[in-house]
Amino acid sequence: MSTYTATPKDIEHRWFIVDADGMVLGRLATEIVRILRGKHKPMYTPHMDTGDNVIVINASKVKLTGRKMEQKRYFTHTGYMGHERFTPAASMLAKHPERMIEKAVYGMLPKSALGRQQLRRKLRVYATANHPHVAQQPGVLTFNARTNETK
Repeated sequence: MSTYTATPKDIEHRWFIVDADGMVLGRLATEIVRILRGKHKPMYTPHMDTGDNVIVINASKVKLTGRKMEQKRYFTHTGYMGHERFTPAASMLAKHPERMIEKAVYGMLPKSALGRQQLRRKLRVYATANHPHVAQQPGVLTFNARTNETK
């Protein structure tokens, strides 16, 4: 018996839409990564792009638990020695809420060419409920933010 490996002709990419309103950031990112990588499909193959496209709306309404809104900081570096920049989560949520979700998802994807491709090509994040992907007819993806159970 041989191990099944998906081939490009077997793979079908679907579109899903996720409403981030009131959802916890880390639990939301975990479910998004599961869909992007294709782990929800029986044909999952680690080295192939078997995942689906995900559209996240209402990114500005995502929640953080505990005191993360005051304590969590996002790191960037200018390229000069000692020029580190730290952005608090509260100001990141106010200015660029889509970046918070993108960074959380990036941290959970593999650090390889395939992981970068999945993030760049298959994840779309919007701060409001408006998105230009109506023509793709995305299916609505809902799950419980506390227990991570897909419905």
